[in-house]
Amino acid sequence: MGEDGAVTSAPQCPDGPLPTPRLIATDLDGTLLRDDKSVSLRTVAALAAAEEAGIEVFFVTGRPARWMDVVSDHVHGHGLAICANGAAVVDLHAGREFVQVRALPRAAARTVVDALRNAAPGTSFAVELTTGINYEPAYPPFFKDPGAHVAVAEKLLAQDMDESAAPVLKLLAHHPELAPDEFLALARSAAGEYASITRSSPTALLEISGQGVSKASTLALCCAERGISPAEVVAFGDMPNDVEMLSWAGTSYAMGNAHPDVIAAASGRTTANNEDGVAVVIERILADLIAQRQHKRPAGQAPQDPQDRSDPQDRSDPQAWRGPHDRSGSRDWSGSRD
Repeated sequence: MGEDGAVTSAPQCPDGPLPTPRLIATDLDGTLLRDDKSVSLRTVAALAAAEEAGIEVFFVTGRPARWMDVVSDHVHGHGLAICANGAAVVDLHAGREFVQVRALPRAAARTVVDALRNAAPGTSFAVELTTGINYEPAYPPFFKDPGAHVAVAEKLLAQDMDESAAPVLKLLAHHPELAPDEFLALARSAAGEYASITRSSPTALLEISGQGVSKASTLALCCAERGISPAEVVAFGDMPNDVEMLSWAGTSYAMGNAHPDVIAAASGRTTANNEDGVAVVIERILADLIAQRQHKRPAGQAPQDPQDRSDPQDRSDPQAWRGPHDRSGSRDWSGSRD
């Protein structure tokens, strides 16, 4: 362990060979990415090797689609990523096209704004849409967008806005004084019946999605479309917005730098993101897979080409699981729109 509690030695994995997954789901910031937001060469190689072995890789992140360039070159096969904590599935091979959207109804968002203004005075808000981000004048300058509308949240969420047709992916709420976990607990108590509330920032910044929308629920839908069970998924994460996904997956790993709630939810623990913790586990999975194949192969038989699969369905084709589309090519799972 490091002084901050991070794992700096070998990962804590189950004894014996690791199960071979059909799908690897990994968070980005604090997990796959190093602190400088780079993807190491070791991790790039591990991701490519997993795909070559027939294991699909999904990036599952709180990031909006417009921030996915950092990994777009490392998406193989299907080209899909789950963004905005499950509010969107995006095709990175098609210019970040929205394949599915699970919107936060504007009426619910306004109710959350009212509840948090009463429960935590001083809270400021931003509204993440499929078209970009808008924010209040008091919202901190995290990543200002020169094309954004600046107004109070109630106006940003009103129906007479020019962008009223654009689905709301997330409501962001920031408090200047409360501790991050304190703010999260307070918000869930005050507004948890109206929306899903989580966080991934080291500051008191909350991410608010439609009720029931999370990384886990959207990953589960994607896997169900592909006939993949939770037991066939390995997941990685580091922050509270990863807890449900790590609990859902059959095998899961908290990063060495993970939040205590993530460590409690995961079935295993790997090294920190700056030490390529995701790659460490993938390399062991692939080594065990090679050993198993060699053990099962009759003497003199050549190894099977990993690209030679008996499954007649081409799982590299996103259309194989997208389901019904609207005219824009996306499916809205929000349940209702206001």
